[in-house]
Amino acid sequence: MLGTHSTTVPKDEIRSILEQLEARFGRPRLIARFDPMDELVSCILSQHTSDANSFPAFTNLRATYPDWQDVVDAGPERVADAIRKAGLANQKSKNIVACLIEIYTRFGSYTLEPLRTMPTLQARKWLMELPGVGPKTASIVLCFSMGRETIPVDTHVYRVSWRIGILPEHVGEVKAHDLLLDSVPSELAFRYHVDLIQHGRVICKAPLPNCSACPIRERCRWFQAGGPEQHASELKVKRRKVAKAP
Repeated sequence: MLGTHSTTVPKDEIRSILEQLEARFGRPRLIARFDPMDELVSCILSQHTSDANSFPAFTNLRATYPDWQDVVDAGPERVADAIRKAGLANQKSKNIVACLIEIYTRFGSYTLEPLRTMPTLQARKWLMELPGVGPKTASIVLCFSMGRETIPVDTHVYRVSWRIGILPEHVGEVKAHDLLLDSVPSELAFRYHVDLIQHGRVICKAPLPNCSACPIRERCRWFQAGGPEQHASELKVKRRKVAKAP
């Protein structure tokens, strides 16, 4: 049955898969966008929305309240007005203010620099104790602002990972963070994250991938098991049912 294939992909094969993807898309380089505090708040704003909405909201927040203490003093209601474009502004503003208060309480200032001295999994656990911070947000902060060997799992990383056989299909994005850390060589973590996002956006799309253009289809468990054809057939059946519905 599809989705129950083995996930014991050798680490050397994972390395080879990334090299094939990078021959197509280029090898990514890690360039920090923000410091850890900015990255954390930016990530919270990006939840359940696009970069086109979250980045302007972040820019407006920092312009309106230049210091983190200004954000705390403003309170959730006024912060929500500043980040409205990011969507879910009321909830996100509460989480941002609560995170800032918690960080200040623990470290005595608005900083995440003490995380640099923690082991990676301990630092991720610490971040996940903050309001509104799950494994993806925590992993992004550690990966992109500190260069730590974490793998943020978004919908593209998750979908491509199970299609090529590195994850079970129905494990879920939350558990996938730990499973990928066990499966992917640590020094390849950043490259894995970026390569699979690029591949998922351009070729291995949902609902149907462009397998004819895929440089790794011969290594793809889903392709070898006839997954694309089966999925295409299932979609046709669903569309017929929708078309016949009154």
